Amino acid sequence: MKWILAFTLVFFANIAAAQDVGECDWRASAYNIGEPWSEYTRTFSNGKTRIALMDAGEPALGSVYILVLSPPYNEMGERQCRILSYSDSIGFLDLDFSGIQAQYDPSIGLGFAIPGVEYVPETDGQRPMYLLFTLNQATGVITPRIERVGG
Repeated sequence: MKWILAFTLVFFANIAAAQDVGECDWRASAYNIGEPWSEYTRTFSNGKTRIALMDAGEPALGSVYILVLSPPYNEMGERQCRILSYSDSIGFLDLDFSGIQAQYDPSIGLGFAIPGVEYVPETDGQRPMYLLFTLNQATGVITPRIERVGG
């Protein structure tokens, strides 16, 4: 599993995002944090960055999102708030937050790998995948992509 995170940090540091990163909106409501909260939120970088699994309930095949609260800070001292989704209007089918892996590389920033499954409309099935993303806390840039497992 650690090879996936190492691969991520090296391979896609300069690749355009394949998934969507948006400003926080209704999906970032505390109402959507997975229960129990203690199992679906984690802090990194001495508490400066928080990642949480959000489940909005709908759409059924894409209701899961990742919330990222991180530097940089605004003039009021608040962290940026971003939502990672499968596309601009759909979340992920499922993400296994207990399997999250994180690593720091000073040249890239924080790197994350979260196992999950994605919906495959062509077969009305699902396949395993990883949500991989890097976070540059100095600039606030988040670069996500999907790594499909076995194809």
